[in-house]
Amino acid sequence: MAERWDDDELLGRLAAALRAADAVPRDFVEAAKTAYAWHGIDAELAVLAYDSAQHEEDLALTRADTAHLHSLTFRSAELTIEIEVTERTLVGQLVPPRPGTVRIWAESGWGPEMPVDEVGGFTITKPVDRFRLWCRCPGIADVITTWATV
Repeated sequence: MAERWDDDELLGRLAAALRAADAVPRDFVEAAKTAYAWHGIDAELAVLAYDSAQHEEDLALTRADTAHLHSLTFRSAELTIEIEVTERTLVGQLVPPRPGTVRIWAESGWGPEMPVDEVGGFTITKPVDRFRLWCRCPGIADVITTWATV
């Protein structure tokens, strides 16, 4: 037969459960939620192949006045994602050009899904924290970039 609890015992057990939940570090809980919510397990990973911020010293040697542009290039087996960082946006290009959608996944959460035009161009709001891009294009596997900061 099932054990029966009176109201005081039930409230005591609920209070103990809440205290136990509060004892778990917040970073641990967030990591677990992120792992559970990983929808792109079958997505192909695009690794950072170029970051202009890492090569600013080389540009300084070739020009007197350098433009402060930041560009990133991610490469996977089937797709290259080139990004120019502006003050408020990421302006991207898929190579080879193809239509599809792109979505930003920042540490603070998911952004809206944005269209990629027929020549592979897209614009997305610049994130304030680390981010990944998730690209979906007909005929190829989804591509997700490694984490980046701009």
